[in-house]
Amino acid sequence: MSKLNKLHPVQILALFFIVVIFLGAVLLSFPISSSLGESTNYLDALFTATSAASVTGLVVLDTGTYWSSFGKTVILILIQIGGLGIMSFTTFGALKFGKKISLSTSLLIKEALNFDGFQGLSLIMRYVVSFTIIVEFLGAVLLSFVFIPQYGFSEGLYISLFTSISSFCNAGFDIFGNYASLTSYFSNSYVLIICMILIIVGGIGFGVITEFITYRHTKKISITTKIVLIVTGIVILLGAVLYFILEYNNPLTFQNMSFYDKILNSFFASVSPRTAGFNSIDLANMRSGSIFLTCILMLIGGSPGSTAGGIKTTTVGVIVLSVYHYIRNQDKTIVLNKKIPSRIINKAFILTFLSLFFIGVFIILVSITHQDASFESVMFEVFSAFNTVGLSIGLTSKLTEVGKILIMLAMYFGRVGTLTLLFAFTNKIDNNKKCIKYPEARITVG
Repeated sequence: MSKLNKLHPVQILALFFIVVIFLGAVLLSFPISSSLGESTNYLDALFTATSAASVTGLVVLDTGTYWSSFGKTVILILIQIGGLGIMSFTTFGALKFGKKISLSTSLLIKEALNFDGFQGLSLIMRYVVSFTIIVEFLGAVLLSFVFIPQYGFSEGLYISLFTSISSFCNAGFDIFGNYASLTSYFSNSYVLIICMILIIVGGIGFGVITEFITYRHTKKISITTKIVLIVTGIVILLGAVLYFILEYNNPLTFQNMSFYDKILNSFFASVSPRTAGFNSIDLANMRSGSIFLTCILMLIGGSPGSTAGGIKTTTVGVIVLSVYHYIRNQDKTIVLNKKIPSRIINKAFILTFLSLFFIGVFIILVSITHQDASFESVMFEVFSAFNTVGLSIGLTSKLTEVGKILIMLAMYFGRVGTLTLLFAFTNKIDNNKKCIKYPEARITVG
């Protein structure tokens, strides 16, 4: 216990996820978890638990047909823990294992939650959990109007709850069977719009939601929230337009749809990769341009303090603004009449570099172990795993044992690894070197 007290909250989070994943894998390996009443290969159970806890959605066993009701419930609990993990379990770990919560630790946790207020951490956690329960409950109620008539009361209600939680937590798991996801609902605007709303709300960040809830009292919207909303809106709209153009005449995806359904599925295709993992069309039949676009959207992901993965919308916003001002030969990066500190800009570039570096490493490793697979499928799989999306164009079911381990590591690193490294880089500073001033090194680049 004393050793846990010395750990950084993010390190506690990383260890907590490992424990949850292995416990979940043990439960899923039991005969009671499979629909046939047979024990599940532990590596497959571990892969499923990792995917659920990291709210990714990649599966080597069909969730709807392979797992029993008990197994599905274990997966659902792992999804809920994983979805709330980045927001509330950091706080939980600090409160549980730390004797005292210092101001610096409190500020660090609030930064991770994208929370600018100074209310107690227990109050923040209560907000997070209460809001999550309410939204997921409402989503389940709305979806039940479709699924109960189709599947019957008990099964339809469970599917509604599962889909709602999976959507809000940006997990992408479905229990419709045969890896179908939402492809059978491609023309059902009611289902797709509800899922899109849940995905966006879950991926927009709890800090943003909190500011809207408390706006009538504070009359304040932070710059972070404004950037999140602007970048989210631009990315969703631009992605939908590009999908519409790229897939409009594709006979295997959009061509036979009505004009309205093409628009609807274009928006769904733009929303889901950030980072929900549902699909309403067969992704393997998309054009190469759409596959590459999906990889870009998966990399961007959601927003800070949310259930989504990726490098986050604020990171993209800061990088774009920084590049824009640099091109204009301006030494300051300005947003909404305020200067972005250099440490924030550095943080954005470091996070992006680390993400692309790890993605590149995993692509090479998976390519070595799956030499018969196309580069396109390997790239898509790794982008999906590392950014905790869950979309696939067919490689997941063909993964070797080594490939499964690599993709599990990618999912785990994408969920907590990069963040842990980033905190290590930005917070462990040698105070003895702070006051040392070094001469500038003039290096020619470009």
